[in-house]
Amino acid sequence: MNNNKTMKIKKSTEKGFDLESCFQKSETDHQDGYIKDADYYFDSYSHFSIHEEMLKDKIRTKAYQNAIIKNKQLFQNKIVLDVGAGTGILSIFAAQAGAKHVYAVENANIAIHAKKIISENGLSEKITIVKGKIEEIELPVEKVDIIISEWMGYFLLYESMLDCVLYARDKYLAPDGHMFPDKAIMYLSTIEDDEYRKSKIDFWDNVYGVNMSCIKQWALREPLVDCCNPEQINSNSCPIFEIDIKTVKVEDLDFSHQYMLKIQKDDYVHALVGWFDVQFSSCHVPVRLTTSPYAESTHWKQTVFYIEEPLAVKNNDIISGSIAVKKNAQNPRHLDIKISYHLENVYGKNEQIINYRLS
Repeated sequence: MNNNKTMKIKKSTEKGFDLESCFQKSETDHQDGYIKDADYYFDSYSHFSIHEEMLKDKIRTKAYQNAIIKNKQLFQNKIVLDVGAGTGILSIFAAQAGAKHVYAVENANIAIHAKKIISENGLSEKITIVKGKIEEIELPVEKVDIIISEWMGYFLLYESMLDCVLYARDKYLAPDGHMFPDKAIMYLSTIEDDEYRKSKIDFWDNVYGVNMSCIKQWALREPLVDCCNPEQINSNSCPIFEIDIKTVKVEDLDFSHQYMLKIQKDDYVHALVGWFDVQFSSCHVPVRLTTSPYAESTHWKQTVFYIEEPLAVKNNDIISGSIAVKKNAQNPRHLDIKISYHLENVYGKNEQIINYRLS
């Protein structure tokens, strides 16, 4: 396990179509000296370090560039909507691929700089920055041909930005339009992770001679976002959720699914591990973006769910159970995740249900 855990990255999608007045209002809001809780998510995307990390994620950015540039025939003379445009990089790719016009919607203050970036790259006639929430602004066109968005969060669904993309799809996408990406799949596996578990969970047993073990149950319920060593993965992977972004409904994004994992060596299981792929499949040159531990790492890394006690396992043992994922009632950008597991082998029978919060 990589011990360099990073801060959680937010994704974005205020009101109005008058750019100058919107930018002026946004700057005034920050001069007030506070940020409303409801605006924190978007404000976090006003910090350059977040965009720097995402842009430096070559796996992420090149996947989008390849999907767009290698499928120019889809973009030629088409109207494109970029939801949560950030610095405008995906909008620029779309313009380079021949789009007739791109509407780049971004609620965070980075939109101010995206406008300058687009101007300095000579694309102001091709790309219009729309500062605001996709649910509140109105585009000057009824329909668009393509919607592009980098909406994925940790464990795919953290932050619920996909909700914004689906709103845009239902309101603006032409019947024969394209979603980029158009498919997503989530996976689950098991991992041996004794060293890191001791530093994260068992640490609370003795903190400078003080027993803080009462905190362990809460530490367990916080999934860890980090890069996993593929050599520590000790089962097959099981798909737990598949999304067709062209047709899925918001209410479908709360889901539950059964899983069955086959252990591949004599070992111990300390946690379950989740990751995701997205696909650009409805095009001439398909592109796949994976966050698998077996591939080069991305800023999404993997999501690790520690269990209360390690499981001794033998090759070919079966761990089965269910996983249920839903938005948190108080903060829908957070996820409540319930995982059950069952194992019966030569060492005995183990089963449990654990509730996690990805926040």
